[in-house]
Amino acid sequence: MANYTAADIKALRERTGAGMMDVKKALDEADGNADKAMELIRIKGLKGATKREGRSTAEGLVTATVVDGTVGVMVEVNCETDFVAKSDKFIALAATVLDAAVASGATDAEALQAADVDGKPLSEWIIGEAAALGEKIVVRRVSRIEGALVDAYLHKTSKDLPAQVGVLVAVDGTGEAAGTAAHDVAVHAAAMAPTFLTRDEVPAETVENERRVAEETAKAEGKPEAAMVKIVEGRLTGFFKEIVLTDQAFAKDTKKTVGKVLEEAGVAATAFARFRVGS
Repeated sequence: MANYTAADIKALRERTGAGMMDVKKALDEADGNADKAMELIRIKGLKGATKREGRSTAEGLVTATVVDGTVGVMVEVNCETDFVAKSDKFIALAATVLDAAVASGATDAEALQAADVDGKPLSEWIIGEAAALGEKIVVRRVSRIEGALVDAYLHKTSKDLPAQVGVLVAVDGTGEAAGTAAHDVAVHAAAMAPTFLTRDEVPAETVENERRVAEETAKAEGKPEAAMVKIVEGRLTGFFKEIVLTDQAFAKDTKKTVGKVLEEAGVAATAFARFRVGS
């Protein structure tokens, strides 16, 4: 019989997150050697990860941080069930992913996968953590923005789950008014889901297609030809108000646009990012 104690089982369970029977079997195979047992558990975890490859990862969380007030970093990490999404282990995993994103300077998921975590690439580290959690885990995306002042806002769509929506907003000024405006705009963006920061960022092809649809719709409605240009441009303006952050009606005061709120604070938004789990 392998030489190990109940304390050894407990310690290895805490290190790996594996079940008691899996830990006991590994210690038996390793003749009580904890390091060898951990390696065996990891190997089994890798095999389990292969089986999990085809599973859907529609749950998870968004987490973010601001470094020195000027650099915002945000990540989305996905799992299979909300049970795991709200677990302490998964939340701690996401925090480690965020730390790796900050330290590495990664601006896309591919670069983040190569970031170092405990002496190995994040992609390998995640496999071991997924084995412990028993679910497929995916680091879906990362955003990194910089500005004179950056605000991060995380929103819970359910009180029982971690944040499912995250927003970063950068502005070109500093001070209390700038900070308040940046935060208010971040909260607004979480609720109103803009796609672009300004009209200039909307692809020309998208604008032209929307203009064509507006014109064809107006013609089908029998609108007078003399008023066609004005009608089409009006509908295009309405389209921008739906998808462009600075054109949107400000959630806290719909008589103003987001752009006007920023202008009154003496700043302009220079970048933003919004993540919602699964979308």
